[in-house]
Amino acid sequence: MSKICPLYSSSSGNSTYIGTKNGGILIDAGASFKGIKEKLLALDTTPDEILAVAVTHEHIDHIKGLKTFLKTTNASLVASSDTLNELVKKECIPAKTKIIVAYNKPIDICGIEINRFQTSHDCEGSSGYTLVLPDNKKVAICTDLGIMTDTVRAALLGSDLVLLESNHDIEMLKKGPYPPQLKVRILSDKGHLSNNICSTELKTLLKSGTKRFILGHLSLHNNTPLLAKSCATASLMDLSAKIDKDYLLTVATPNNNGVSII
Repeated sequence: MSKICPLYSSSSGNSTYIGTKNGGILIDAGASFKGIKEKLLALDTTPDEILAVAVTHEHIDHIKGLKTFLKTTNASLVASSDTLNELVKKECIPAKTKIIVAYNKPIDICGIEINRFQTSHDCEGSSGYTLVLPDNKKVAICTDLGIMTDTVRAALLGSDLVLLESNHDIEMLKKGPYPPQLKVRILSDKGHLSNNICSTELKTLLKSGTKRFILGHLSLHNNTPLLAKSCATASLMDLSAKIDKDYLLTVATPNNNGVSII
């Protein structure tokens, strides 16, 4: 069995752990090293057991603790070439780090197959990842994208578990305190997925066979876990699907998240 746990998930910080008996992988390191270490210890693992950190993009809520994590451990760094270039500019990569460029081919890390796919966000080389675990279960981590492209849909197809962005409630965002230019950015094709768009995609995923969902990267100012979950369950009711019977759904909170066993 494998463990999947969003250690941190919000507009303030993101890091997801996927672990097997042979070791673990982090998708992003967007919190302090101390914080990530504490969360890993709570899962009965340690930073030294992390074999690689796969970075989706270079925004601070995804790389805050990356440099210290790589400096302190022997974890490899996985990212697209464009993201790696930005991380070099930001001086986030210690000299000793083993760098693995994520192209459109599988990367094997101790029996975990990592596949990168392109996402639409306001930076070059933004990525999502799918991971095929030693028992052939497939997990997808997909946040920070303004639209669901055919590329993204194809990547998520066949996943046993999908962590998908459900960033904002559109009305909360429009009426909220953000400046107009930031609202435009979030609502754009290079921004973030709303609850409505996320919920529509969950129907496609459920029909294709995915039965386990985690809603992630919720905005602290423009969403609530109740709104995100209600929107998702209402959408899936269109398929006569009932939560905890036809599918499992959880909402990732900013921290202290529960573990999914798959």
